[in-house]
Amino acid sequence: MTINAEQHNHGSEVEDKKTDSVADDLFSDSGVVVPKSAANDGFVVPGSNAFGNSFRDYHAETERKKIVEELYRLSHINQTYDFVKKMREAYKKMDRVEMSIWECCELLNDVVDDSDPDLDEPQMEHLLQTAEAIRRDYPDEDWLHLTGLIHDLGKVLLLPSFGGLPQWAVVGDTFPLGCAFDESIVHHEFFKDSPDYNNPAYNTKHGVYTEGCGLESVLMSWGHDDYMYLVAKENKTTLPPAALFIIRYHSFYALHKAGAYKHLMNEEDVENLKWLQIFNKYDLYSKSKVRIDVEKVKPYYQSLIEKYFPSKLKW
Repeated sequence: MTINAEQHNHGSEVEDKKTDSVADDLFSDSGVVVPKSAANDGFVVPGSNAFGNSFRDYHAETERKKIVEELYRLSHINQTYDFVKKMREAYKKMDRVEMSIWECCELLNDVVDDSDPDLDEPQMEHLLQTAEAIRRDYPDEDWLHLTGLIHDLGKVLLLPSFGGLPQWAVVGDTFPLGCAFDESIVHHEFFKDSPDYNNPAYNTKHGVYTEGCGLESVLMSWGHDDYMYLVAKENKTTLPPAALFIIRYHSFYALHKAGAYKHLMNEEDVENLKWLQIFNKYDLYSKSKVRIDVEKVKPYYQSLIEKYFPSKLKW
C-alpha cells in the first residue's frame, strides 16, 4: 500500500480548522504530505502525567521510580547482540498462539508496563487512548488509527502463552546492539555492566554496521516493538511501510527524540521518521486516567483490522 497526497487529504471541514495554508505541511520527496507539527491539530498536550509529574521524568521521586530503574538495569545488562539474535530466531517461527488482533488486544487488560513512569493502567486503556486521539486529529488516516491500537500488542510477551518473558525483555526504550550505546539512552549508566560494552566489535560509532545502511539492517534490543513488527510482517499485513516503522521503532527514543543514530538511517527511514514523530506525541501524551468506552469504539477498529489483517494471526 502506498500513501499518496490524495490519500492524505486535509480538505475536510475538521482539517480546515487546523491549518490555513500548505505551509503548515512538510512535503516529502515521494510526494507524501506530512503534517509539520502537532501545533496545528486539536490535541492538547497535558502539563503532567497521571501521577502529576512531567512525562518521562525518570528521576522524579514516585512509587514507580525503583521499579523502573531496576527494569532498565536488567535490560542494559542482559540485552546483548547475541541475546537478541537468539530471541528473533525463536519468535520469528510464529508457532505459539493463533488468534485475532482484537483477541490479543483484550489480553492486554492483564498487562501493566513496569518501564512506564507515566501510567500504571492496563495497556488496553493506553492503546485505545492513543488510537482515539489520533482518530480525532487525523480522521482520514485509518491506517494510523489502527497503528495506534496495535503498536503495543507485543507486550503479550509477558503472558505465559507467549513465553512469559521478564519485563526487561519486553518493555522499555529500545536501542541498537552491535554499536556503541549512545549517552541519550535512558539510564545509560547501567550499560557498563553489559558484556557488549567493552567488546571492540560493538563499542564504536558504527560497530558492525556501515554509514546509511538503513535501520532494517540494525539489530534492536528485543521487546514488544520488534515482536509486533515481526507478527505484522509474517502475517502479511497490508499496512503501509510507515506503520511498520512506527510499530518497530516507537520506543527508540534515542533516535526520534534525541536524534542519535541517524548516521545509520537511509532515505526511506528519513521519510518514515516524520510519521513516527507525529505518532509519538499521541503515544506519550494521551496517557491518562480517562476511560474509553470499549464497546462503542470496537466496531470501528474491528473494521480496520479486517481491512489490514487476516482474521486469525500466528503469534
